[in-house]
Amino acid sequence: MPLDVRIPYHGFTLDNGLRVLVHEDRTVPIVSVNLWYHVGSRHEQPGRTGLAHLFEHLMFEGSRHVPTGQFDRLLEAEGAVNNGSTSVDRTNYWETLPAHALELALFLEADRMGGMLPALTDARFLAQRDVVRNERRQSVENRPYGMAAELLSGALYAPAHPYHWPTIGYMADLDAMRFTDALAFGAAWYVPGNASLAIAGDVRTADAERHVRHWFEAIPAGSAPAGPGIPEPALLQSGAVLRHEDDVQLERLYRAWHSPAMFAPGDAALDVAATILAQGRASRLEHALLHERELAQSVACYQASAQLGSTFRLVLTARPDVPLAELAGEADAILAALAADGPTDAELERARNLIETSFVDALQTVGGFGGRADRLNAYLFFTGDPDYVAEDLARYRRLGRDDIAAALASCLAQPAVQLAVVPRAASSPG
Repeated sequence: MPLDVRIPYHGFTLDNGLRVLVHEDRTVPIVSVNLWYHVGSRHEQPGRTGLAHLFEHLMFEGSRHVPTGQFDRLLEAEGAVNNGSTSVDRTNYWETLPAHALELALFLEADRMGGMLPALTDARFLAQRDVVRNERRQSVENRPYGMAAELLSGALYAPAHPYHWPTIGYMADLDAMRFTDALAFGAAWYVPGNASLAIAGDVRTADAERHVRHWFEAIPAGSAPAGPGIPEPALLQSGAVLRHEDDVQLERLYRAWHSPAMFAPGDAALDVAATILAQGRASRLEHALLHERELAQSVACYQASAQLGSTFRLVLTARPDVPLAELAGEADAILAALAADGPTDAELERARNLIETSFVDALQTVGGFGGRADRLNAYLFFTGDPDYVAEDLARYRRLGRDDIAAALASCLAQPAVQLAVVPRAASSPG
């Protein structure tokens, strides 16, 4: 029997444009505050990349009434946890804390929305720019296989396309970034009319609305600029074949195809296809390449969904002395068979069960990444309808075997970008 999955909410909009969503769950005395700014790395410009991610760091560096270091200390004193993240499409911040401390989280978020820029100094900017540069060195440049995602995106999208550059930014752009760049970026995008606030947990809607109006209503509305024009993805018709030497021991092959945008027709079907191909011992790629033929050390396949367009990705790590060409040929045959014949009934049921279990499990919590507050904001941002959770789940339940085959066949018909990451030659410079 289909689950009745819903996230009941009350919504209202402040005069300054801030959209607010309140979901009551009085089960336990916990509440989550979740704030999305509708800006990500795709709102940057070539030559000025990395600003969205850097600004996420700066938001923890103090505001008009909260000195540097006090944001986390005040929350930790109440037993709260908090975090933030930046993607190509959006930036989010959240706090999960005891219900009695709700106003603390609202005060902190309001103070940095309206009072971070006046408190920002050149010294704080330079310190966090250095942190981000070190993060790039550690997580991208000096990490095994760390350059793969950047190389793939660079080949999948033309230089002017906003998904071309990495969210963390290019090192040359980080080096060239100035204090005035950060001030201009924050003033343009970090405004109430370009944000949405979700509150979920042990709170009365009337109380939440009163507190939100008290802390946020006086913040000037601002006016976020229009996003950059979006060109069609540009990809060589023959596909790009890339090779990158790295400090790794095992060769790894990446393939990426353009695919439907998040929530567009075909997006859910490719989620299911990826689950059938590479999730668990019973999946086709893992069963054949890891356990039966022992060609691969690891396999992964996923639909990387995003607002302007997605990519369907395959990642194969070869066992020692297994040529990547042999591994790729075996994987291609497995993908082609699924695209031609579709999954079995058992495979489709298993994939839907795995996705549904993960989906419902994430909704057990009100806070954190993927919890109910975050999900309300995500649905509002990506679909315009916070009440989309039932439809989100239903799009997987509606899929049949032919839907999976058709979506995968359409995707694989596109030219792919292929990247081989191989061990650095002994004569190559470090």
